[in-house]
Amino acid sequence: MRLIIIHKDNQTTHSKDNSLLRQALSSSPAAGAILKGLTTWPWPGGNHRNSIVAYPGDCNCENFAEEDRIIPYMDNEPVCLQTLPKARREKWLCIFNGRFATKIAPQLLEKMFSALQANFITVNVSSDLQAYNEKARITSQGLIGFRRLYYDSFEPEPTPEDWPHCIFIRTAALEQISNNIILTGHFPDFLAGCKSASLKTASIKMGGEVLYLDTENGLLDFCSVTPGSSASVHHNGAGKKIVSETRPFNYAAGPDNPLLFGKVLLGKNVQIDPRAIIVGPTIIGDGVRIEGETVITSSIIGSNVSIPAGQYIQNRVLTKYESNHLSIPDSAKTCDCRKSLPQHIQQIKRHNNNIISSKPGNETFRIWPRFSYARFFKRIADIIAAGIALLLFAPFFPVIAVVIKLSSKGPLFFKDKRQGLHGREFNCIKFRTMVVGADDMQDKLRALNKVDGPQFKMDDDPRVNSVGRFLRTTYIDEVPQFINVLLGQMSVIGPRPSPEAENELCPFWHYARLSVRPGITGLWQVFGTREPLKDFQEWIHYDVKYIRGLSLRLDLWICFRTARKIIKLFVSHL
Repeated sequence: MRLIIIHKDNQTTHSKDNSLLRQALSSSPAAGAILKGLTTWPWPGGNHRNSIVAYPGDCNCENFAEEDRIIPYMDNEPVCLQTLPKARREKWLCIFNGRFATKIAPQLLEKMFSALQANFITVNVSSDLQAYNEKARITSQGLIGFRRLYYDSFEPEPTPEDWPHCIFIRTAALEQISNNIILTGHFPDFLAGCKSASLKTASIKMGGEVLYLDTENGLLDFCSVTPGSSASVHHNGAGKKIVSETRPFNYAAGPDNPLLFGKVLLGKNVQIDPRAIIVGPTIIGDGVRIEGETVITSSIIGSNVSIPAGQYIQNRVLTKYESNHLSIPDSAKTCDCRKSLPQHIQQIKRHNNNIISSKPGNETFRIWPRFSYARFFKRIADIIAAGIALLLFAPFFPVIAVVIKLSSKGPLFFKDKRQGLHGREFNCIKFRTMVVGADDMQDKLRALNKVDGPQFKMDDDPRVNSVGRFLRTTYIDEVPQFINVLLGQMSVIGPRPSPEAENELCPFWHYARLSVRPGITGLWQVFGTREPLKDFQEWIHYDVKYIRGLSLRLDLWICFRTARKIIKLFVSHL
């Protein structure tokens, strides 16, 4: 089961809690939107139907008696293990810090559980360990390259001093913990109670998404992506709008009505001037008074706040108020709200489209529609081409196998780790053309390298056997890669498949090349000049050029040039 606890204060300082989240919870209907949103948030682990939210009972929240999953607690009535429903059907009791809305990939969570084999795990979530983040690799000699995380990951960290983002306790170990241990108190006391049970513990920092609900941006983003309702506005005949109760908003905007767009949640007894504009997602608390030509976009307005005429409030959480006027923050400014409305609406749409789902990226990383050529029809063409190629070469496989085995000892195929679409690693298959242990010999031969960049190439490479030279010259050694194509790891045409050690050297380059499957042939293989000290630059240039111009016409042209090049090579060996 999942327990979400909004703790009363800063547990390390024991100071009085005047946090933004606490103030928002004292304002209706913001409290309802936040607490109900916490019950539906996609928390990691556990069953979402068993989520319980515990909040401080002195927050003056509206009554949630009908919500059995939202419970208040007081100092004299804390939440203890014995007060929780039994959840023996689930492997873990998941306790979350309600000040943070976290997301963790289920696969990463299972990987952590399997790797640690601990009974008590504290987890802090960090976006730095998410997939597609860059990390500079620095030694005493300086910067040696970049490392890109292609998967969410986790790493150990010191035991936290305050409540972490998540705590996972194996339900099989709950019998060892005292039922009187307090979950809503101070973290050091809770931790000491768990350690006294001699549980195997671990502290982890894990990649994921996190919204800090004690900040304006975090709280606004959270309310933007969680389900909410709107409200009905009624005219009182005095030039104001009165909201008598909270229910679905549905009215025609006109000269006597304020303009409301998107999801707007209004509390009770709200007064809105007909000239005002409110753009959702926005929450307006009970007793709020909004004057004149005011624009409010993507904000939370606390109860009993008065907003003077002619103000523009965007991405704000306002909870402090005076009897007749509001002290507007520096970011607020007077504006002609009706003339600038289209611009405000577009800004909010762009903001909402980027919440939570956005990931670090680069304009060179391309994403195509599902049924486009690059994503759908190219894959079909790859399967057909790979199947035909393997059928045509199948009669020659036994001959090639015998020749390779007779020429030198070792396996028939050479498999090497490469990174494909979105950085997924796979074994790139080739016919073996070198002696066993060739990789270990490469460092000794590095001084004779004829090309720049991370790749290695030299004339008369001593590691290549006599049969291997023929297979390499005629590109027959790459025929087994059509198996990788059938498995969806490669494409017939695309960037050259490379290991992580090469990809991490140029972020701009690999952002582009890892947005498609690597290919058996491509622009670099066809047009590369292999000139000294230019090879790596050409490699980057042609890979990026291919991805920017990827099309059926370009692929057909590369196929034609590749076929012509191979035919010329075969003719030259006759």
